[in-house]
Amino acid sequence: MDNAVVTTPHASLAQTATFAGRLNAMPVRGKLSALIGVAALAGVVYAMTAWNSHGDYKVLYANLADKDGGAVIAQLSQMNVPYRMSEGGAAILVPAAQVHDLRLKMATAGLPKGAVSGFELMDSARFGQTQFQERLTFQRGLEGELTRSISSLAAVQAARIHLALPNQNGFFREQQKPSASVLLTLHPGRALDRAQIAGIVHLVASSVPEMSPKAVSILDQSGALLTGGADAGAGGGLDAQQLQYVGQIEAGFTKRIVELVEPIVGPGNLRASVTADVDFSQTEATSEEFKPNQGADASISIRSQQTTEQGGGGGSALASGVPGAASNQPPIAATAPLTGASQPLQGAPGGGAAGAGGRREAVTNYEVDKTVRVTRSATGNVKRLNAAVVVNNRSVTDAKGKTTQVPLTSDELDKLTALVRESIGFSKERGDSVKVINAPFKVDPVSTTETPFWKSPELIDLIRAAALPAGLTLVAILVFFGLVRPAMKSVFTPAPAQLPRPGARIETVVDDEPSGPAPALAAPAYLRQIEGAKALAKDNPAAVAGIVRGWVGGESA
Repeated sequence: MDNAVVTTPHASLAQTATFAGRLNAMPVRGKLSALIGVAALAGVVYAMTAWNSHGDYKVLYANLADKDGGAVIAQLSQMNVPYRMSEGGAAILVPAAQVHDLRLKMATAGLPKGAVSGFELMDSARFGQTQFQERLTFQRGLEGELTRSISSLAAVQAARIHLALPNQNGFFREQQKPSASVLLTLHPGRALDRAQIAGIVHLVASSVPEMSPKAVSILDQSGALLTGGADAGAGGGLDAQQLQYVGQIEAGFTKRIVELVEPIVGPGNLRASVTADVDFSQTEATSEEFKPNQGADASISIRSQQTTEQGGGGGSALASGVPGAASNQPPIAATAPLTGASQPLQGAPGGGAAGAGGRREAVTNYEVDKTVRVTRSATGNVKRLNAAVVVNNRSVTDAKGKTTQVPLTSDELDKLTALVRESIGFSKERGDSVKVINAPFKVDPVSTTETPFWKSPELIDLIRAAALPAGLTLVAILVFFGLVRPAMKSVFTPAPAQLPRPGARIETVVDDEPSGPAPALAAPAYLRQIEGAKALAKDNPAAVAGIVRGWVGGESA
């Protein structure tokens, strides 16, 4: 025959040639698994997106009062912001990416207001309030501001301040001075030193006009009075500056001992302590000394001089004596020696008769030497020093490498004592004492337990941060390879070609063009079989005709 006609495979091959056909050809179980896989992947993608948008939670506010905490939570709920409460409710946590933005928004809303109100009370002043209400509001605001300032100290957990501000009148002598009382609640295990207490007193006294630091009383949570009241500083106690000065002196002497002795005994084998008795008393002495002018060559200074002359015998007395120039000479000036009797007044020569009835006196006052000496003793003098030094035993290593502790000899202790005395300026007259002893140091072994790498806090935090993304990624991989990939593979992979069965009709004419439409998506193996059949029909038509004749007759292939 000229045209041998053969048939194609089943019609299902043509149906599975398209994507829709392959999808329709999938079993119901495959479709359900693919649908579940796609939904699971969508959920994983949404969870990872939400986690990336919110991120880790960080502290927004901590240690808020119940009133402020409730107001902050209500504001977060109105803003639709997710939040969490830490263990015990001590902190409010929000997404880390929104912490700073939320703090600014809360500040704009006036949150948190704080348990203590300051001068913001003056902002809500009502119209028509009395002078008493205005003064009371100002006092509350001042107390609140002082409370905030004192509560900011590291050792102070909470504070309360009560101010007593008396009314001022026009009579200066009748005005009362203001006073203040401060109640402090300290953190457990902490205390305030004298310098910090003095700082709080100065802060309160400087904030209130005309308040004396002596009018400020400070108490702790146990009711103990931390300040000395009105008599503080008047007694024999040292103030903060004096205590600091004593501490500096003792630390300086201790440093000298350590720097001098430690190179001899080795680092860590020396303990030294110095106690200084410092005299802060102030004394002032004034003395006056009077010394006469002694010696013939001593300079003499006349302070005042007075001369009194009185005549006698009346005006009718006749002149007597020898006339002439000698009787008219003035009397010689009298001299008064420093010691002994004064010389008598001398009259003019020959005038004894005329002046027998008169009297003449001369008084001379001289300056006397005077010395005024004022002596003030210096404050902060060291009255006595006590030094105590403990030296550890000497370590000795033998030839086998064994280390033993050997006590120091008396000669070595004497040498160390002499060094300590010289370092602090030992004075026997002052009553200083130095004691150097040798004793073995008891050192407790420190157990250093190294934390394994997998237990380090940094690794734990990293694992916690990466646990959710890693888990979601693993779930996505399992869903993809377990459900989605097999379904997609069955859809995109073509069905295997089927060989023509005996008696099947092939719509291809040998030696001519195909009379029927060929499969649109033929597999490469099927095309190779068709090409092989064509080549066999061209090369050996008789054999092909015999094969066809056998098919028609119902013979076996």
